[in-house]
Amino acid sequence: MMLVALLAAAIAAAPAADLTAPELAAALQKKIESIKDFTTDFTHVYEGGVLRKQITERGHLLVKKPGKMRWDYTSPEQKEFVSDGVRIYSYIPQDKQVIVASVPPEDQATTPALFLAGKGSLTRDFTASLGPVPAGMPAGTRALKLVPKVRQQDYDWLMLVVDPDTLAIRGLQTIDAQGGKSTFSFANLKENTGLADKEFAFKIPRGVDVVSAPARP
Repeated sequence: MMLVALLAAAIAAAPAADLTAPELAAALQKKIESIKDFTTDFTHVYEGGVLRKQITERGHLLVKKPGKMRWDYTSPEQKEFVSDGVRIYSYIPQDKQVIVASVPPEDQATTPALFLAGKGSLTRDFTASLGPVPAGMPAGTRALKLVPKVRQQDYDWLMLVVDPDTLAIRGLQTIDAQGGKSTFSFANLKENTGLADKEFAFKIPRGVDVVSAPARP
């Protein structure tokens, strides 16, 4: 046990720039486990896919473990994606519709969004390798490519971009089955701010249709 503790301490103390992919994944998983909640501004760029288009969106993200999230998109149109830890609500005011889905069990929650909320594990659910830092990310960051061990419907792999000094997540990129690339960059990141559960309560607006999303196989 003492040897294991010493090895873990050595990995945690080593500069991220010197770590191998498995070591970086283990150090990052430990860092993630120490974070109870965080807030950040985000920029989301989607490009490619079936329609071969590019869209840039911006907003604010709140995350609290276990499984609570609030994505508030502010431009170019308003959108809300909220998880209260039990259900996920997707609301686009322009569509006048709320889609409600259940948060998947821990061992099935390797989607990128739920991963940020503490569902799933880097070292358990993914095979890690070092990859190129996506364009537009801060200079000096490192990229960890994560391929899910169980095939996912939403994406083929994801790339985490981290600050080598603090291991703070600076970006996230995924590639879906249609070739579409989603790149999230984060700014003004604040960790362990003491977010209240009420921040993740979603009240269904009046006059909208409520649709239950089918359970995934």
